[in-house]
Amino acid sequence: MGLWHVIYEDWQMECCGTPFSVGDEVSWPLLLLDADTVFGGGWHDQLTKAAGPVEDVGGVRIMREETGLTVALAGDPDDDEDRRPAPGDRARSVGLLSVERHGARWPQVSGRVRAVQVLIQAYAESAPGSRSWEPVAGKRRLRRVERCPKWFSDGEVEQGSDGRALRRRESGVVVTLEVPGTDSWLSYAVREARGIPQRVAEPGAETEGITAAALTDLLETLSTVAAPPRRYGRSGTGPRRHA
Repeated sequence: MGLWHVIYEDWQMECCGTPFSVGDEVSWPLLLLDADTVFGGGWHDQLTKAAGPVEDVGGVRIMREETGLTVALAGDPDDDEDRRPAPGDRARSVGLLSVERHGARWPQVSGRVRAVQVLIQAYAESAPGSRSWEPVAGKRRLRRVERCPKWFSDGEVEQGSDGRALRRRESGVVVTLEVPGTDSWLSYAVREARGIPQRVAEPGAETEGITAAALTDLLETLSTVAAPPRRYGRSGTGPRRHA
């Protein structure tokens, strides 16, 4: 059982999404995005590291992640130069997993929702008085909830120190999804936080013997928007592959 952070953007949910709660079983098409393109970048704990062979499914590049996750790789085939990995290649990427319900189709990922946090993103005017809003990199916070809302709200407009107006709005949710038959760097971090020896731990050990509430509490500490005092997974040890 691998744990994965997934961004579910507000417009995706409001358009054609179905609200869900902690503990629900869901099935979503996942897209691995360049983190710098999502709400201005500046992400930290929500990043996903993935590696595996690439194939083409209806014009979409699909990565069969080496521990079992199937994700689509972002990229526009109509660009002058197609920079996507070619079918048959092995790819390594760090990005943000996102639910994508528009456009092409590819295999969905099924799992259980273990935690939900509303993403509150700051936006600033591109210039004073322009009323043209752009996300502020890294200026966001998370609020824990039990159920993903269907509709998201805007905050009040404030005046920033640089003369530009500033507003904070609910821009989606960060979901912790537990996917059978996979392993992840987030799972590695949970095992380390629980004191489970990495060398003997099988994938899924991180969620054994812990209540749902306690796991949610722990996951909240591992899905923050401020840099933690240390980085997990820098010791040269990582998720184990399945045989």
